[in-house]
Parts: sequence; C-alpha cells; structure tokens
Amino acid sequence: MEALNDFFTSVNNWLWGWPMIILLVGTHLYLTVRLRFPQRYMGKAIRLSLTHDKGSSGDVSQFSALMTSMAATIGTGNIIGVTTAVVMGGPGAVFWCWLTGILGIATKYAEGLLSIKYRVRKPDGEMIGGPMYAIERGMKCRWLAVAFAVCTFLASFGIGCLIQSNAIVTVGVESFGWNPLVIGLVLALLIAAVVFFGIKGIARVCDKLVPFMAVFYVVGCVVLLVLHAEWIDDALIEIVRRAFTNEAAGGGFVGSTIMIAMHFGVARGLFSNEAGMGSAPIVAAAAQTRNPVRQALVLSSSVFWDTVVVCAMTGLVIVIAIMADNGIDSSASAALTQRAFDQIPLYIGGIGVGKLLLTIAIFTFSFSTILGWAYYGEKALEYLFGSHYKAAQFIYRILLILATFAGANWALELVWNFGDTANALMAIPNLICLLALSGVLVRETRYYLWEDRLDEEQTED
Repeated sequence: MEALNDFFTSVNNWLWGWPMIILLVGTHLYLTVRLRFPQRYMGKAIRLSLTHDKGSSGDVSQFSALMTSMAATIGTGNIIGVTTAVVMGGPGAVFWCWLTGILGIATKYAEGLLSIKYRVRKPDGEMIGGPMYAIERGMKCRWLAVAFAVCTFLASFGIGCLIQSNAIVTVGVESFGWNPLVIGLVLALLIAAVVFFGIKGIARVCDKLVPFMAVFYVVGCVVLLVLHAEWIDDALIEIVRRAFTNEAAGGGFVGSTIMIAMHFGVARGLFSNEAGMGSAPIVAAAAQTRNPVRQALVLSSSVFWDTVVVCAMTGLVIVIAIMADNGIDSSASAALTQRAFDQIPLYIGGIGVGKLLLTIAIFTFSFSTILGWAYYGEKALEYLFGSHYKAAQFIYRILLILATFAGANWALELVWNFGDTANALMAIPNLICLLALSGVLVRETRYYLWEDRLDEEQTED
C-alpha cells in the first residue's frame, strides 16, 4: 500500500502541475468570456431548476437530474476535501477553490448543453448521453470518447466510492470509536440495497436526501460562524492574502507557496464541484427538458450551491477554527473538521450537537455521492460494452459494493491520491471536447438564450 501511495503521489505531482491548472482554469476562463459570462443567469438557472418541464423528452425531471448530480458533487470534497486543501496548501487554497467554482459555472453550463445536444435515445426509449457521446458525435473522435469512458469507470471507484466510505469511517472512529469493519459492512449493504434499483431508484433517494443534507450542514456552518463572528474579517483577509504570497509556517498553518495553494485549491475545487470532469452531464442527459440550454442552466446552478455556498462556508469555518487558537492542530486533516464542529456548545444526551451534525452530514453526503457515481460508472460501461452491458453492469455493482467495504479500511492519503489521479485523467478528454466544440456552444446559446427562445422545443437529431 505504501508503494502504491508513493506511485500515485508521484503521478499527481506531475498531473496537477502547471499544465493541468492552465488547462482547467484556462477552460473556465475561456468559456466564461466566450459564452458572455453565463454566471449572470444564475437567478434564472435556479428558477428553472424548480420548474417541472412537462411533456419534454427525458427520463427524470430537471430537479431530479440536478439532485442526482449534486448528490455526486456535494460530498466529502466539501468537508474533508476543503480541510485537506487548507492543511496542505494553507488558507490561500480556499480562495483558489472558490475561484475555481465561480469560473467553473461556465464550464458546467457548457457540459450540460453538450450532454443534451448530443444525447441519444435507446430502442427502449431511455435517454443516454454525456461527454463520451459528445466526443463521438460532435468531435467524431471515437478513441477519445472511449478514453473518457474508461477514466469515468476508474473515477467511480476513487472519488465516487473509496474516498466516500473512508470519510464515513474516519468520522465514525474519531467521534464514537466505531469499528471500521462494521461501518464498512453496513455501508456496503446499504449501497447494495439502492444501486440495484437503477437511475429512478437513485433519483428518488437523492430527491429527498440532497436538500436535507445540504441545509442541515449549512445551518451548522452558520452557527459556527456566528459563534466566531469576530474572526470572520481576519479569516477572509488571510485567505486572500495567502493566495498570492509565499509564506513559512505560522499562525497554526503550514507553510505554503502560491503554487502549492493553487495546486490544492484547484484540485479540491475540481473534486468538489466536478466542473470540467464531465461527470454531471451523464445524468443531465436523462433530464426532461425542452432544449439543451434550459438543462445547461439548471446544471450550472449546482456549482453555485456546491462551491460558492457549501465549500466557501467550510473553508471559512476551518480557517477561523485554526486562527481562533482553540487547541486545534492544523496538520491533522482527518480530524480537523470534527474538532472544529465540536466547538458548538450544545449537547444531546451528553453528545455534542456539532459532533452529531457533522457525522450525519458526512454520512448523507458520502452515501449520496456513492449513489450518484454508481450511475456515472454504469453509463460509462454501457457506452463501452453496448449490447453486453447488462452482464458488465452486474459485475460492476458487485465490485462497487466490495470497493465500498475496502475503502472504509484503506489509508486516507492513499484513497485521496488515487481519487486525484482519476479525476485529472477523466477531466482531460472532457476539457478537450469543450474547447473543440466551443463554436457549437456559442451557436446554441445564442439561439436559445441570447435570442430569448428558452421555451422552444429542440428538434431531436
């Protein structure tokens, strides 16, 4: 395991250097400008996400598709991921994580548009799509589409499974001393009970689970910020200042350079909101929507909630907790968030409310993320295996259940390193596709959005 961890560490040091940062952030910037700042339509996007597009083509409602995609994005990356970014990259990493989310709204919009534009209808009437179909049908590049599907399959075990189960165990052991083997077994059985119901079963669970878990967690963050209100201004200044300076260790923080802060901020930003990875468009392709732009706007709102709200609040809570000097060791990433939430001075039956809140949030976040990524992995297999998909699907579900148990008992650093590697490999072909088809993005956006035709029905290819 140590040798495997060293291997992924070396790979990540290369993958997440300047080339990847330039490709990811550069794509965010390029699409933001080329699409005339789609971030300004966020109010419209949120309203559309709450509207049922009756009579439109698709398998699930726009809201269900959004909740399923958010189930896969609002997860461990928003809590443990942001914490590791602060520990490894200093407070400045929070700024780069947040900025990646703001700019990533344009990229998520573009991914959603292409997923509807190039989706296909199966003989049984089901809609399927995602970057692999956009790459094949739009770019006419089958081998790159296959590469994306393979990387999606691998990522479903990293970001989608191993890291999530590991996070649940970390919090369970830290908070209550639970047995990791028991937690892993229970979690694997719960995942098995849901994944065999397919996308509609996953969507039904996510419809109920995602809004609850997000509000529940945000309330906890707000309570902590109120309790430490006098530190908010200083924390914001520190986050911005450390994003652009090289500093030695001090003030409870590790030393960091601008490059290190960017590295961990951008990597964890991608891990959290997945803008540029091409994951969420896979489920967006199943949405009931009149045209590509409507669902693209709906999908872009997920980045707003995920990064601009949830990640930003987590980062601020963690930085304040360290600056307030309440005996929190900023080098202990696995338990840092837990100890920050322990500062809520309320108890139920002798157990801290903060401890309970974080444990429930981690479980619901991680559980729903596994479900969302199970769907992504299955659709990648469907693209790769075609008519032999059903046999591959059954084997995949068994492997996913086993990986859920295994991830609960692996070292934290190993599962995160594997996740970062798979994320980068998955993002590269998707980002190439977005840049190559930017002309299509502009044309569709002009017709439906800029020329005010959002209510018009798309003619299927």
